[in-house]
This record gives sequence, structure tokens and C-alpha cells, in this order.
Amino acid sequence: MQSKAKTAEEYLAELDEDRRDQLSIVRNVVLENLPEGYEEEMRWGMISHVVPFSVLADTYNKQPLMYAALASQKRHMAVYLTNVYGDESVENWFRERYLATGKRLDMGKSCVRFRKLDDLPLELIGEAISKTPIDEFVEVYKRSREGRRK
Repeated sequence: MQSKAKTAEEYLAELDEDRRDQLSIVRNVVLENLPEGYEEEMRWGMISHVVPFSVLADTYNKQPLMYAALASQKRHMAVYLTNVYGDESVENWFRERYLATGKRLDMGKSCVRFRKLDDLPLELIGEAISKTPIDEFVEVYKRSREGRRK
């Protein structure tokens, strides 16, 4: 369910009240914990937090590098944590901490799916967001691209 909204506020306004309220709370957690330098914008039909081109312009897909995102899908909501996906030590830390909360982890590579806010450990999401400063995230990305053809 991709949105054509131009701003996060427009995106949230498109949602039913329950989803809007829940995603707004998660968005606030993200914004409160987002390290300096990342920018919020609408990308890929969802609220995205990205590395701006002024920091890293040379990306594999010519799009800003996504750090985190929020989306409302047909059957769930999702928070995307690419720092968890891109760094094995962060992924291990996150999975261990998530499971210790007693909540069920429904996770793809970077996508943590949830049906209601009570399913999501907000404090841990905030910690995960705050965990990777922008310069460190860019370095992890660059290392992942070493040796690939241009």
C-alpha cells in the first residue's frame, strides 16, 4: 500500500484514526531518538529517514540511503530498521533484546511488523534508532559495497 503523500503529515492523514494514532506514536519515538544528520522525507511510499545526498550522494540506486522508515500495510504496520539489517552485531543485539521483552518478533530483513502498538517494544525501537550515528551508518554501507561492480 504505497502512498502518494508528499509529507509525513499527509501520509498520516490518509490513514484511519487508529492507525494514524499508532504510527504517530512510533514516528515520535523515531524522531526523538534519530541521531543528528538524518532527514525525514517521503520515499518509497512511506515515511522515511534517510542519509541526505549532502552526506552521501553515491548510492547503488541513486536514491538517498534509507536508515529507517514507517509504513501502514494492508494487514500490519511496519518499522524498517536498516541499521539492524546492515550490521550483524546490531541485528544480534536487537533480536536478543526484542525477545527478552516477551513480545513476539515478526521481522524480515529490516522490517519489524506489528498489528497494534502493544506488540512493539517502543523503548527498544528508540534504542535501535539511536544506536547508529550517520557517519557510522555510511561506513557500514560503504563496506558492504566494496568489491561490487559499478
